[in-house]
Amino acid sequence: MSPAADLGRVLCIITGASRGFGRAVAQDLYRLVQPGSVLVLAARSGVDLLAFQAELTESEAGRAGLKVEVVVADIGKVEGLENIMRTSREAFCEDMDHIMLINNAASLGDVSKYVKGFTDMAEVDSYLSLNVSSAMCLTAKVLQAFPQRPGLRRSIINVTSLCALQPFRSWGLYCTAKAAREMMFKVLAEEEPDLRVLSYSPGPLDTEMQVEARTKTADPSIKKTFSNMFAQGQLLTCEMSSAKLMKLMWKRSNLQTSCSSSSDLNVLHDQESWFLENHKRFCSSKRWL
Repeated sequence: MSPAADLGRVLCIITGASRGFGRAVAQDLYRLVQPGSVLVLAARSGVDLLAFQAELTESEAGRAGLKVEVVVADIGKVEGLENIMRTSREAFCEDMDHIMLINNAASLGDVSKYVKGFTDMAEVDSYLSLNVSSAMCLTAKVLQAFPQRPGLRRSIINVTSLCALQPFRSWGLYCTAKAAREMMFKVLAEEEPDLRVLSYSPGPLDTEMQVEARTKTADPSIKKTFSNMFAQGQLLTCEMSSAKLMKLMWKRSNLQTSCSSSSDLNVLHDQESWFLENHKRFCSSKRWL
């Protein structure tokens, strides 16, 4: 069975889809899903989103009947989530057999200072709204809008990081958000045994966020590590990591699709095989929750 047949006719919502990893995932999925599928791509950059939509629509898959809807939205705000949901409901057709949400949107936050420097509650609240609250609320809205029924698969993917498990000095905001999301989706997997939940860590990617890490990180040892990784060509392309995610998704589609209790959960997680010289933790385990 081909990957496209396994993924089915999909309504797929991707946040942070205009560039970087989100864009790479959208490109790969667009080639793998069946005709009649719809990708709902959300991001803050309208110019980038519209250009990407045109590119996909003019591709071979687009000419074969796959559709792309774009939503210019700040997902850290209520109206941004409502716009995504409105577009998603309008795009959904009853003959679709797979609902997929990829919670990719995230920001690094202010890495130029340590935890003791965060005295402004509004700054912290704003960061957590974009990086934690939005993922929880959008996931909840999707699950309510598209409830479980016979023949419908539902998949939630959380783009996570090693920062969810290990502390990085001067990355207090980012580590906090990733850890909170990691636990949030573990709880979701326990609560919804019919739901497929994957926390996927794409690895050290060559993106704008990496530029921020190399130039703005306050802690000198961590800043040096990221600079060395870039200089030594150790960063991954978004396309390489997205291809690995596609393989995981396709492999999972050939496994048991539901679990009768939390003890039956098939646990896979993809984690970076990298980090600081004094925190060496080389692993490549995968957990579906």
